[in-house]
Amino acid sequence: MAESDPAGRSSFDAQDLAVLRFLAQSPRASFADVGAHVGLHERTVARRLERMLRTGQVRFIGGLVSEYLGDDLVVELAVRCAPGRLEEVARTIAARPDSRSVEVATGDLVVLAEMTAADENELIALVDRTIGTMPGVLDIHSALVLRLLLTAVDWAPYRSGPTRMRRLAMEGRQPVTGTRVDDVDRELAALLAEDARMPTTSLATRLNLGESTVRRRLNRLMASHVFHLRLFAEPGVLGYPVESRFQLRVEHVHLDAALRHLAAEPSVRHLVVTTGRDNVLGYSSHATTADMHDFHARAFSGLQGVREVQTALLIRTYKRAGNLVPR
Repeated sequence: MAESDPAGRSSFDAQDLAVLRFLAQSPRASFADVGAHVGLHERTVARRLERMLRTGQVRFIGGLVSEYLGDDLVVELAVRCAPGRLEEVARTIAARPDSRSVEVATGDLVVLAEMTAADENELIALVDRTIGTMPGVLDIHSALVLRLLLTAVDWAPYRSGPTRMRRLAMEGRQPVTGTRVDDVDRELAALLAEDARMPTTSLATRLNLGESTVRRRLNRLMASHVFHLRLFAEPGVLGYPVESRFQLRVEHVHLDAALRHLAAEPSVRHLVVTTGRDNVLGYSSHATTADMHDFHARAFSGLQGVREVQTALLIRTYKRAGNLVPR
């Protein structure tokens, strides 16, 4: 299970969850709008949200998606460690700004990390001369992300239907990649990464633009797949504390069908195609280990062209979506 703050998690009640679920779909909604939807006064909504944010289990996330823009290389690393050095290596990698997620799972003594690099030279330096020379590191396996299908934005067990991106993945279609992002958009995205709920007036002042211009740009970014702005809650907060990681080796002739099948599983919260023999990597979240077992049996047994399946239970998450996970 992901590392978490038990006290913070236990303090979330049904009204808290109602607030989270509404803000997950409309992260910049006013407290008045949230209150009208969940039946609370806007000041009560503000107090509840502030308390939940203080736990570290809930946060707002905003940023451009490298996989869609082609800005960076995204690489999945499996870092094999010497006995007694696993946690030290995991914390060291998690502290790096170029790591997006870091966890350890059942199985070998391996730190699993998703990281970014500007180009191939930076990637070689990262793998060979940086992580490769850390005390306690014995070996590194790297795989480049070739295609992103689902992210945590598309995992919403409280929604009545799939997100737009999940629906595209289920249909075997890829999103249109022609969204133009200029320097002003990037500056706007950076401000929203700093404070996802920054008022439009403040954004306009910081950008030296009119409010209507900022509002149009923000709406265009929010409607695109290249920018993600969301309220994030640790899966355990929402009642799904059991997290699984799976890798599949799928024959290319059957790859598209396998991806469509996996995308249709609501439990899957991250799904990518990578280089290497194990060419499909995903994560799923579940209420219990029994649910995880049922998912594995259902999701993988009917897939054609699958030569190997590896599954693991996440036992500690150190970093998620670019943010350290509080203990």
